[in-house]
Amino acid sequence: MRARQPDPASHFCKCYPTKLQSSVASLDCVLVCVLWVWKMRRSALRKTGQPNSTASVNSSAADLFRSASSKSSTKELERIDNMFYSYADGSSNMIDPEGIETLCSDLEVDHTDVRILMLAWKMKAEKQGYFTLEEWRKGLKALRADTVNKLKKALPELEKEVRRPLNFVDFYSYAFRYCLTEEKQKSIDIESICELLNIVLGSEYPGQVESFVEYLKTQNDYKVINMDQWMGFYRFCNEISFAGLENYDPELAWPLILDNFVEWVREKRI
Repeated sequence: MRARQPDPASHFCKCYPTKLQSSVASLDCVLVCVLWVWKMRRSALRKTGQPNSTASVNSSAADLFRSASSKSSTKELERIDNMFYSYADGSSNMIDPEGIETLCSDLEVDHTDVRILMLAWKMKAEKQGYFTLEEWRKGLKALRADTVNKLKKALPELEKEVRRPLNFVDFYSYAFRYCLTEEKQKSIDIESICELLNIVLGSEYPGQVESFVEYLKTQNDYKVINMDQWMGFYRFCNEISFAGLENYDPELAWPLILDNFVEWVREKRI
């Protein structure tokens, strides 16, 4: 009578408990384990001639990989949550403006740095100056950042992601919505818009932004800016040669404020 073959996976777990039981074991170690189990079981099954050996081996290996991966994801989420609570206000259970300032200090960036606004975009944060736990989880999981150091290192890549044309249009639109602090608010005061323009577009279109901000601060016709005007200025930056303005055509349905701005720029040159 053939002696019962020991289970290779069981033998491996006994010999190397830390590799399988540690919830933070690297996936490389897990893959080594999976390959070891697969090879040992394939060898054993060839000797016994049992049917469906391939399915059995593949199933065992997949189960082992999924288990280790699940444990790793759980630990990652725990660290992300711990980060959140280190900045969150205990009474509101949210990261408030004070918590964001502390976060900025730890990241060694100014609270007006555009990358903080990009981080809010990545989280899809709804309320200016506040992050909920769910928003925090969404953003940091996407960035694969479960420590402050990892988040700091992720910021340059986040900026590259946002700067892609299609993403930037969404980000630019989000920046306006994020600054709507009151219910049913649809416009933003001129002072805030000037600050926002410098943060969001100042580095990419410095000439256009500087000139438009100067115009906004000197004109008396507009007290607020709406979304259509906000998006129109981004289109202006992308399509109109500056500072020549030769290809600006007021007949192409630009917002009136941009017609007035172009007229103001041309008058300054006379």
